Amino acid sequence: MTSMSKEELSRHLKKLDFCMFSTRGASKRMNTRPMSNNGDVEYDGDSWFFSYADTRKILEIRKDSAVLLTFTAPPHLLRKPGIFIAIDGDASLIEDISQFENHWAKGLERWFPEGVHTPGLILIKVAALSAQYWDGEENGKVDL
Repeated sequence: MTSMSKEELSRHLKKLDFCMFSTRGASKRMNTRPMSNNGDVEYDGDSWFFSYADTRKILEIRKDSAVLLTFTAPPHLLRKPGIFIAIDGDASLIEDISQFENHWAKGLERWFPEGVHTPGLILIKVAALSAQYWDGEENGKVDL
């Protein structure tokens, strides 16, 4: 098993827009949906996601903040598989418009037509606890 640095992990995540975002439902089963981090990933392992506050995922995060993010990149031209990353994290919910502005990315208007003033908008911060990765040749874990 090899070791990737936090900075290397962050560089990979900035290139991977969409992930599968998993929360624990009422029946203790996992619920998963695609989400975009808009490349908003800090070197220390934080990922940021916008959502509407009245969704099932937000209700589930309010009850259990443990989440799992899974990312994958396409294969390389030389037939090497892309990278697969799984992040075990803790989600927190932010309803502060100044934080919305700090994390807003061009193109989000597609889902949130009134920008940071979209009614019911909420920001999810996922603080990574650890990340596991596999790139077809190496695998490892990054403690964050």
